[in-house]
Amino acid sequence: MSNTVFSLCGMCTVRCPIRVEVENGQVTWIEGNPHILDGALCAKGSAGLALLADDERPQQPLIRRGGRGAGRWEGVSWEIVLDFVAEKLKGIIARDGARSVILSCRGGPFIDPARAFLKALGSPNFTDHDSACGRNVHHASLSVYGLGRVDLAYDIKNTKHLVLFGRNLLEALKVGEANQVLDMLDAGGRLTYVDVRQTITGLKATRFFQVRPGTDYALTLGMIQGVIKAGAYDQEFVSRYSTGFDQLAAFVEPYTIEWAAQECGIKAKSLHGFIDELGEDRPKVIFHPGWMLARYRDSFYASRNLHLLNVLMGNIEIKGGQILAKGAKDCGKKGIRNLVDGIPQPTEKRADGVGWKHTRFDKGPGLFQLFYETMQTADPYPLKSLFCYRHDPLTCFPDPAAQKQALDHLDLIVSIDTHYSEFGWYSDVILPESVYLERDCGISIQKGPKPRLIYRRQAVAPRFDTKPGWWIFQQLAERLGVGQYFPYQTIEDLWAWQLEPTGLTIADFEQKGFVDLADKPVLLALDKLANIYKTPSGKIEMVSEKLTKEGIATLKPYASPLKPPEGMFRLVFGRTAVNSHGHTINNPLLHELLPTNTLWINKREAVKLGISDGDWVDVSADGVSGVIKAKVTEFIHPEAVYCIHGFGRQVPLQSRAYHAGLSDQKLQVGLLNDMDPVGGGLCLCEGFVEVRRSSNNLKRSVEL
Repeated sequence: MSNTVFSLCGMCTVRCPIRVEVENGQVTWIEGNPHILDGALCAKGSAGLALLADDERPQQPLIRRGGRGAGRWEGVSWEIVLDFVAEKLKGIIARDGARSVILSCRGGPFIDPARAFLKALGSPNFTDHDSACGRNVHHASLSVYGLGRVDLAYDIKNTKHLVLFGRNLLEALKVGEANQVLDMLDAGGRLTYVDVRQTITGLKATRFFQVRPGTDYALTLGMIQGVIKAGAYDQEFVSRYSTGFDQLAAFVEPYTIEWAAQECGIKAKSLHGFIDELGEDRPKVIFHPGWMLARYRDSFYASRNLHLLNVLMGNIEIKGGQILAKGAKDCGKKGIRNLVDGIPQPTEKRADGVGWKHTRFDKGPGLFQLFYETMQTADPYPLKSLFCYRHDPLTCFPDPAAQKQALDHLDLIVSIDTHYSEFGWYSDVILPESVYLERDCGISIQKGPKPRLIYRRQAVAPRFDTKPGWWIFQQLAERLGVGQYFPYQTIEDLWAWQLEPTGLTIADFEQKGFVDLADKPVLLALDKLANIYKTPSGKIEMVSEKLTKEGIATLKPYASPLKPPEGMFRLVFGRTAVNSHGHTINNPLLHELLPTNTLWINKREAVKLGISDGDWVDVSADGVSGVIKAKVTEFIHPEAVYCIHGFGRQVPLQSRAYHAGLSDQKLQVGLLNDMDPVGGGLCLCEGFVEVRRSSNNLKRSVEL
């Protein structure tokens, strides 16, 4: 018997819509949803078949019986493990209150049960991975528009000029977005790419600026000055919808194109040519404000300037520009119910200080790294339990050794995940979630120019004794006396409850796997824009009233980044289209394509160090070291070395990934406490490493 199931991929956090063919209870084919992606899917998505077949994942609930990280586990039933976790939590809450519980997740559309569980307990300490990803971009967006980063979308396909600062769209891969880039280029559009190294995206670019590491903010200042001086901006739009232009123009006056070119190590002539192109292409110009900008101490300001360049282009709410993400209400429809909305707000202040001590930051998920200090000091109150749902902070955040020192102050650490993560291996309990092809998820809204309701549909039965997240949190809630906030027993109950206000039923999703809330993209007329910005002034703020009130400079003078000491390099990292951080490193098919990472090093610098392409090199920082093969290339700045993130794993049960490659986060010693002071994002590229040719090289061993 065969059937087709529409669902969402779970091989990375993009969650592309997919069509799955099932024959006699076995998945035989996966492709992109033809109604959205015309069947296109990336290598990770295609490797979902290997994920199902992989035996090197948790196969039943596990309770730690040895020291943390020792790998001594006892397999138990779900009844036993849920009772165990619930009893532990009851004791913690009785002694230290619900506020002592933290729950973190990977984010995304299906976290409502997780958020509801923590809120029902009465804890304010929900968090996620975003301080190692897009928090700087989010806070930059709030400071300009009063809207967060997910409130903005980009019509890349119809733009004339796309500008990307390290946003490697063709490798950090959204299939639909990548196809839009290629369609734009096929239509004669331009792509400008800025990075410290060349990438697949850069190879497709019509203009590539290889900049000195840490100078993105300098380049944006020069671009703004050049645009204003050339008059290559929409003066009517700026005058009508924004405040602070005169202050911005005065501030950037010294930051000329010539200055920016010299600071960044690029040619002034090329930068002048870029400004000329903007004048020709606007308003259909998109400066992508970034996605993962947890890099430098001024990344907030770099992202903010990219937002301001969009404003100068006058590209808001136009075809080929920056479009405000729309929801059900914008389409004249009623939205779905969310569990979290029906639960009283916790009265305790957050333990990370966000919202009361650090008032400049958006409360939302707060800043995960700030919890570590509280774990050790118990100020403002004790923290005793941490749940991580599909989130591996020991891989995501810097300096795992420092993290473990803080985690050891907790009485209960729980990992809820589909695979063995570094965090899970250090936990007290592993609650194995079924992989995405084996589980249903609740309904969520996907906002955008043309919003839709989406869901994930189970394609096959779980191979092992694993469960979906919505069931795990409901079962824990029942045991902890807050089950009334989870009005379902089955996924069908949850779907019906969510959809009740909309008039839709789950049958409406079966034909395509989603329900459109609009027939075509929803664009606001320009005269409606005055009512949508949630800034204090109600306008786009080139100078932020909120930051000014906090005593924070909106227009920050530029400070040149430190150069690495002799023999050392700034360590940078990035993505590949083949793997998704640490999530998929052990996947059998993807491991064949990319079994390890390498260390990119500039050719001239390699010659100085006696390093040849393919040599083993020792990489060290503050007493931590690793060995990796060198990739000698001209396509990286001489001050930097680069590796793909997610390798160097130390979970023995993952035989393919075990000790394969180098872990960049382990070399980020001390960076757990180094964050952008205004944006809150971690400064993951502010560390230096020493690189030497390793004694592991065969030739060197023979000589010795």
